Amino acid sequence: MAKEKELPEIEDLISESRQVAAAFDSEIPIPDSFHSTQQDLSDRQALRRVTGLSTELSDISEAEYRQLRLERVILVGVWTEGSDKDAENSMEELAALAQTAGSTVLDALIQRRDKPDPATFVGSGKVSELKGIVKSTGADTVVCDGELSPSQLRNLEDKVKVKVVDRTALILDIFAQHAKSKEGKAQVELAQMSYMLPRLRGWGDSLSRQAGGIGGRGPGETKIEVDRRRIRDKMSKLRREIGDMKVARDTKRQERRRNSIPSVAIAGYTNAGKSSLLNRLTNAGVLVQNALFATLDPTVRRSETSDGRIYTLSDTVGFVKHLPHDLIDAFKSTLEEVSGADVIVHVVDGSHSDPLGQIKAVRAVIAEIGGAKIPEIVALNKVDIADPEVIAQVLRQEPDSYLISVHSGSGIEKLIRAIETSLPQPRVEVRTVLPYDRGDLVSQIHEHGEILSQEYLPQGTSLHALVDGSLAHALEKYLVK
Repeated sequence: MAKEKELPEIEDLISESRQVAAAFDSEIPIPDSFHSTQQDLSDRQALRRVTGLSTELSDISEAEYRQLRLERVILVGVWTEGSDKDAENSMEELAALAQTAGSTVLDALIQRRDKPDPATFVGSGKVSELKGIVKSTGADTVVCDGELSPSQLRNLEDKVKVKVVDRTALILDIFAQHAKSKEGKAQVELAQMSYMLPRLRGWGDSLSRQAGGIGGRGPGETKIEVDRRRIRDKMSKLRREIGDMKVARDTKRQERRRNSIPSVAIAGYTNAGKSSLLNRLTNAGVLVQNALFATLDPTVRRSETSDGRIYTLSDTVGFVKHLPHDLIDAFKSTLEEVSGADVIVHVVDGSHSDPLGQIKAVRAVIAEIGGAKIPEIVALNKVDIADPEVIAQVLRQEPDSYLISVHSGSGIEKLIRAIETSLPQPRVEVRTVLPYDRGDLVSQIHEHGEILSQEYLPQGTSLHALVDGSLAHALEKYLVK
């Protein structure tokens, strides 16, 4: 356990920062120091835009122009509570989200208010200032740090004359880019439609009536009403498809439970190093990238304890402050990997300026999905490039944290021992002599039980072990009285 006596270890870990910091800050991905097959990274980077190289024509149309260049965005935030440092951290995270979505951040504005303006999110004076900045910088998008109501979205767009998106739409856009599996794509589409439904707007003919019969009897539906109905029908279809896919996931999970295989879920803030940790522990080959929400689809891998017991490790989708409820609802089947785990390894980015705030945000989401009572192991990652004062502050609040660096491998052995210790232990003590033709039962005891002693006798294998109830029942006829 990471007590105060281990604080000198921080200094040893910090000594690596000069070599590692440049690799983490660089936009070019640096391969892990351990064996990890990054099958998906080349696909994601197959179409990278080289900044500074442009062959645009002067008479290019606006529609073509928007397709050829990155969106140029202005960030806008309303600071209602907390310190100014909290507000700056929130805006830095919003900038990282915008860059992950493929935008160039030009400027950021923060306004101190008791609550957001009900009409335009920010006050009228700040709207005028924002309009001037948009015009002077040539920005084409405004990103607001909060969830805007349909009226706020419409009013702010009318004022600044450019596209306005909120934090929820930005996160949904990143998820849509990174979703890879059939289930992930369906979940993202459902979340997007849930977000879009109350924000549909009609222009001109979109509000006209649909003709019916010879003379168009009766007023009929407007086009926007037809669009809403089609979205609701599509949402119902997606929910059925996700429900069907959930059956397969539940079947696999129930099979593991039937065989008494403990599960460990790796959870944490986005970009904290969860996929890197899974690769380090199991060589899973999961995509690793210095970007927010780089991996969405859960990955389950088999692992073994030092005494031979089998357990599973699950990589899960990253969390973020103010995670949209639409996403939580849509990704409920994925998040069940966390709520149904026996142990949660909570990975924290030690190099972040506010790791305690990230811990709080992650625990809020875990509590919301019903995992508050599951045993938790806090793994403080990236300590080789972290500020020692920040690490010490986290250790004072979370004294049982484990200091690790997935990049260098420091502290991983202690974390593995902690995971093995936290796994549920078999409860039933048995003494049995198994015939040599029942090697299957001997194998099950080794995989799912805890061997206290083993001896080979003429009549079979003598075992003194701790096993679970179902395995004890299977061994009943071979028990030694």
